[in-house]
Amino acid sequence: MRESDEGTAAKSAPEQGSGRRRVAIIGGGPAGLMAAETARAAGAAVDVYERMGSVGRKFLIAGKGGLNLTHSDPFDEFVARYRERTGELRAWLEKFDAEALRAWARGLGVETFVGTSGRVFPNDLKAAPLLRGWVRRLRASGVGFHVHQRWLGWHDDGALRFANEDEELAVEADAVVLALGGGSWPVLGSDGSWVPLLEARAIDLAPLQPANCGFDVVRDGREGWSEIFAGKYAGQPIKPVVIERRLANGETVRRQGEFVVTATGVEGSLIYALSAELRDEIAARGGATIHLDLAPNREIGRLARDLAQPRGKRTLSEHLRRHAGIDGVKAGLLYELLTKDEMQNPERLARVIKALPLHLLRARPLDEAISTAGGVRFAALNASLMLEALPGTFCAGEMIDWEAPTGGYLLTACFASGKIAGHGAAEWAARSN
Repeated sequence: MRESDEGTAAKSAPEQGSGRRRVAIIGGGPAGLMAAETARAAGAAVDVYERMGSVGRKFLIAGKGGLNLTHSDPFDEFVARYRERTGELRAWLEKFDAEALRAWARGLGVETFVGTSGRVFPNDLKAAPLLRGWVRRLRASGVGFHVHQRWLGWHDDGALRFANEDEELAVEADAVVLALGGGSWPVLGSDGSWVPLLEARAIDLAPLQPANCGFDVVRDGREGWSEIFAGKYAGQPIKPVVIERRLANGETVRRQGEFVVTATGVEGSLIYALSAELRDEIAARGGATIHLDLAPNREIGRLARDLAQPRGKRTLSEHLRRHAGIDGVKAGLLYELLTKDEMQNPERLARVIKALPLHLLRARPLDEAISTAGGVRFAALNASLMLEALPGTFCAGEMIDWEAPTGGYLLTACFASGKIAGHGAAEWAARSN
């Protein structure tokens, strides 16, 4: 790797002979680090350029919840999680799947276990030890790290442009891997600022959209919850609950879990699992409706009979708690969305408890989402994830046009794409020398 001047990045670069094949990795998340590891193992001289002050920032944030590294689904079920990108992601995962990822972690001294939900976690439920061990191994192998380097695109002669607080650097490489993330974590550097840089090179991009995101609600034509409901219940989970989706083909899909009430709508694991379908339906129709079963363990006939029992001097809220198991935020939802007459009709109330309609108006903004949909279209890439319009430039991770639900699927595919792009970049660099 050759810099145009002796700036901060140049001073921290490893010694590399002038005849070595050189690969620059732009982005120090899981996809970029895996690309670096793969290219270095293939014999290339590798340097990682990271915008933030250290690599793996988003990886560490994900680890705060226990680091859901991957999932134990059988392979065919695993790849089906990528919806319309199942074919493309199957090709990635055939080269580096969930079991390969667990074996890779074991090579860093990190054993994993399968949780009750099928999700796979490190035994210590922490991301930091794995990341530290990984970076230590990469440094020992000769990978150079350059932080606080913001990528600005290319010079006219093809050199990469980077800027830090003090200067701008020009970096030449035989091959480049772009692993710049999506646009949903601007505070961690994933702000989508690479989009205009690639658009200027006529790269075919799908618009960035929120994935694994929350939604705003609409009720009686009014956006959001009432001030009373939001003030009392925002931040509270609704569980257990089943979300029922009625598909265009007449089928009904039911998912049980939990979600959280927000100041303007809903978010959380059960919502995220449906977010891609809901986002696309809202884009096509201007809105989407889900139905909530607030009493998933109760049969509707028994529920109606229980609610029809005399209340005596008990309040309606106490009656709901005693005879339907509905209280707290679930009861608040009923009061928020039903009329007084509907609340007083036991049969009607039972039906609504089992299928409460909730109308969604829009997805929350991209910078609030867990991940990003859209990005570099697969048609712009070859099988090695090289940009057809920019020979020698490869893409990896979330900046490619695919998405995945939470549960370890996103992280696994990021690792797999980094493996493919790193291998492709090393091979290209070798042919360039």
